[in-house]
Amino acid sequence: MQPLGYGHAWGQPADPLDAIFAALADPTRRAILARLAEGETAVSDLAEPFALSQPAISKHLKVLENAGLVTRGRDAQRRPRRLEAKPLAEATDWLEKYRRFWENRFQNMDAVLDELKTLEKKRRRAASNKNKPNAGDSP
Repeated sequence: MQPLGYGHAWGQPADPLDAIFAALADPTRRAILARLAEGETAVSDLAEPFALSQPAISKHLKVLENAGLVTRGRDAQRRPRRLEAKPLAEATDWLEKYRRFWENRFQNMDAVLDELKTLEKKRRRAASNKNKPNAGDSP
């Protein structure tokens, strides 16, 4: 039995968004994407800032490629990698729907809290006025 949301091959996401978010879940892969956002880069240059072997970096790149976030170019003997923006835009669009949903919820909650504060102020004012002696009363 396979987990929901996964395709026929073990670990292969059925939905491209699943692959994108799975790739983005790793901090090393996010750092690689940040580096590629500066421009096309060779694998050896991508591996420099990490305490990882070249094969480990290649595995991370394979995950990013499978998610469509990175493509492989050809430059003579080099095979530089480049960032692909379209999958990130798709993930952003998906997230934007939920951001709007939660923003609306928080605005509704703010309105309820404001109403409760107003009611509390009125209650305190009424209680305060109730405890004040009337001007015509004598001790």
